[in-house]
Amino acid sequence: MQKFRQKKLILLTLGFFIPLFLTNSNVNASSFGAEIFCTMRDGGNDHESSWDAAYTYIKKQKGGLFKVSPKNAAAQITETVIREREKFSYCVEYLDNLHPNRKLIRDLEKEEERKEKEEKEREAKRKKLEKELEETNKEISEEFTNESLDRYSY
Repeated sequence: MQKFRQKKLILLTLGFFIPLFLTNSNVNASSFGAEIFCTMRDGGNDHESSWDAAYTYIKKQKGGLFKVSPKNAAAQITETVIREREKFSYCVEYLDNLHPNRKLIRDLEKEEERKEKEEKEREAKRKKLEKELEETNKEISEEFTNESLDRYSY
């Protein structure tokens, strides 16, 4: 009984992992994905529609346990265009849209972090002022309760 379970587990594991290692669809998918992207761009389509079509195809053809990220798909298209320069010579000018300006993205992230930090500082300052106000009000109320109020004492 135990040997049957071990054999079953081994066969199940092999059945799961062998297709992941034996498929060569990644190379074909990125090559055809590059062809889709470049042909659509050369045909006058905008970047977004061309990218969506190519990325959808690459993602669908990849198969396996994990899907391709957009950055990985863009890198695959770029690699294919560079590797097959003669075939995709018209497409080199469109590659810059696949990889957005990294410096601009970093600057935007830094600006967002700076705004978050300022917001936290403002919140801390507000809480500190509220606490001081509360303490002052508490002192004033204690002062008034300890003294007797006489209407006619000036």
